Amino acid sequence: MKYRRLGRTDIEVSAVAMGCWALAGGHTWGSQDEADSIATVHAALDAGVNFFDTAEGYGDGYSEEVLGRALKGRRHETVVATKVSRRNLAHDAVLQACERSLRRLQTDVIDLYQIHWPGRTVPLAETFAALEKLRDQGKVRAIGMSNFGIGDLTDLLTIGHCQTDQLPYSLLWRAIEHEIQPKCVDESIGILCYSPLMQGLLTGKYTSPDEVPDGRARTRHFSKDRPSVRHGEPGCEAETFAAIARVRQISASVGESMAKVSVAWLLAQPGVNAVLAGARKPEQIRETAQAAALTLAPETIEALTEATEKVKQLLGTSPDIWGGKAEGRFR
Repeated sequence: MKYRRLGRTDIEVSAVAMGCWALAGGHTWGSQDEADSIATVHAALDAGVNFFDTAEGYGDGYSEEVLGRALKGRRHETVVATKVSRRNLAHDAVLQACERSLRRLQTDVIDLYQIHWPGRTVPLAETFAALEKLRDQGKVRAIGMSNFGIGDLTDLLTIGHCQTDQLPYSLLWRAIEHEIQPKCVDESIGILCYSPLMQGLLTGKYTSPDEVPDGRARTRHFSKDRPSVRHGEPGCEAETFAAIARVRQISASVGESMAKVSVAWLLAQPGVNAVLAGARKPEQIRETAQAAALTLAPETIEALTEATEKVKQLLGTSPDIWGGKAEGRFR
């Protein structure tokens, strides 16, 4: 495993982190056995993963509870990140939410405390003041953001500095490269990448749009005519699967899986601190953790970038995976 500094801090995190949303199970992920969740966290630790990301909003705190139980006796080996929900961004609500997260995680300090989504009804300065108070009290080591677009991030930087911005980023979702990534690099804000395998599209599991079940075919890659989509766009299904085919070819040429190559490409991008890999079973996190050791040749990185450039241009500058211009939640 390779390790990187988190933003401007002295906190060292594994390049591959474990995203813990799926540990909550429920409607989004289906049934999840807690014993499997705990075994997966232990497998991650044994593979060198020290960075775990959760949120109070994942299963109404259940993901935090499971992670807390899984890390019992091994908390000293880890960096734990969680998030405060948009409904709790008022000053006192932030303080109370943090206390609840500390209890569920069975810890005295949260290493990285993030705003899950910008609220825009409570003044950002009020929320940030509460986060700084928690840091001054020693209950939080570092302050981060999540899903902050160029507008929200620019507003935040007039108030103070955050260490990270957690964003959707993958070979098939490169919208942050237009504006947000350059801003993060300039301000030494670490990028934490979520959905690095684009909901399975970059694992090689699907070879055509028709093979993707409706529940997963809701992103802006797919037609507005697919069930349950929130956007009103035509999508770019043909271009997306042409790019996937090319990524598959490039991966085969270097003798590695699409998943490992896709994560390794992300880790080579400017400003990236860590890639968040969701996992529900030990074998899933073991495989993804191996990507941290894969160094791609410059010509391979360039070929992968070129293979997905058309998709990047067609999808435009909005970082919202699911919502079009009218429905997008980023600003």
